[in-house]
Amino acid sequence: MSTETGWVPPATSLYTDHYELTMLQAALRSGAAHRRSVFEAFARRLPDGRRYGVVAGTGRILEGLRSFTFSEEQLEFLVRTNVVDAPTIDWLADFRFTGEIYGYAEGEAYFPYSPILTVESSFAEACILETYILSILNHDCAIASAASRMTTAAGSRPCIEMGSRRTQEESAVAAARAAVIGGFTSTSNLEAGYRYGIKTVGTAAHSFTLLHDSERDAFTAQLASLGHGTTLLVDTYDVETAVRTAVELAGPDLGGVRLDSGDLVTQAQWVRRLLDDLGNHNTHITVTSDLDEYAIAALASAPVDSYGVGTELVTGSGAPTASMVYKLVSRENDDGVQVSVAKAAKNKMSRGGRKYALRRLDDHGVATAEVVGIGHRPERDSNDRPLLEQFVKNGELLPGFTGAEAVQRAAERHRLSLAELPGTHRRLQRGEAVIPTEFEEQP
Repeated sequence: MSTETGWVPPATSLYTDHYELTMLQAALRSGAAHRRSVFEAFARRLPDGRRYGVVAGTGRILEGLRSFTFSEEQLEFLVRTNVVDAPTIDWLADFRFTGEIYGYAEGEAYFPYSPILTVESSFAEACILETYILSILNHDCAIASAASRMTTAAGSRPCIEMGSRRTQEESAVAAARAAVIGGFTSTSNLEAGYRYGIKTVGTAAHSFTLLHDSERDAFTAQLASLGHGTTLLVDTYDVETAVRTAVELAGPDLGGVRLDSGDLVTQAQWVRRLLDDLGNHNTHITVTSDLDEYAIAALASAPVDSYGVGTELVTGSGAPTASMVYKLVSRENDDGVQVSVAKAAKNKMSRGGRKYALRRLDDHGVATAEVVGIGHRPERDSNDRPLLEQFVKNGELLPGFTGAEAVQRAAERHRLSLAELPGTHRRLQRGEAVIPTEFEEQP
């Protein structure tokens, strides 16, 4: 499968753990591999102090699902390294996912035990997808959740994702995608722009200024190449001198200046005064330099127009994983009847039975609970909102969940989802989930 850009996802079938295939082998031998099963991905808890999470990564899972097949070279590797036996190799050679996948829309807020993704298929098919699904959800949900906190703190001021150099190259693309779902408006990463239609931005680094014999020469070259609407980096040497030089060269049409060091609050305030005194009332100020949601919140009173965020975003701002798990919750028995199953360990307990979910809303459209029905669809009022969508039917990907269109839909879903949460979701202080998760057993 390819997106509208022509980008083709890489083969994904070995993005997995050894024990997924040894489980498959043992299940094939016992005859249980073909039992109809339901697996669910969910988080037992939110990262410490977080009040909600944001779903991201589903589109990437679906993009890679079509590439989740085993080539001759991959099968030869499995044979050569004695990972699995010959009957299992034969099964893998013909593997294509033929089941159903449901889940929360990307951009949706989630809470403890929200059934983020549900895979219904044979045990064999669902089992070998486990590591692939979790690696994507745990990364992308963590990034989108951090991005959401940052954009909430930023209010109407745009946030730019610029963390590519702080993470692995494919993670950088995924992080840019997740950041936009979480409310960021653009990225510095060109591959993310190519694959997902995300707006890309960027001008120059300190090295560009250092390359030239003077800061004036560097600014002159950038303005001549990129136009007076460009943003000039003004803290390579002396900030005041740089701002005055920039205004002298570009005049009132100068698009912006960027601050990347020092006390950003104080510096932004006096740079704004200096720009205004020089007649550059429309020149914007962008700040960067290891920002997180707390630093962004601290800059709320400063005359800043946009934020560039890197390291803290792509590492989840203290929560680099969403701690998602993928558990078997229902399977056929020997009579072909679906039965609930669950892990019983006290510190890692899960609830058996297929789940359905809705967001309970009050008369004002404000969320009051995450309602999870076990084995049935919960009772709903006219204003309660069902949360599960179907993404894959009989192995076929349904339209609208991949590519650039899906990213923009997810960003809008995120905006709408947060709008119906209680206002306490904006707080950065440590606290419990902003709404409780309530379970409804099958009557």
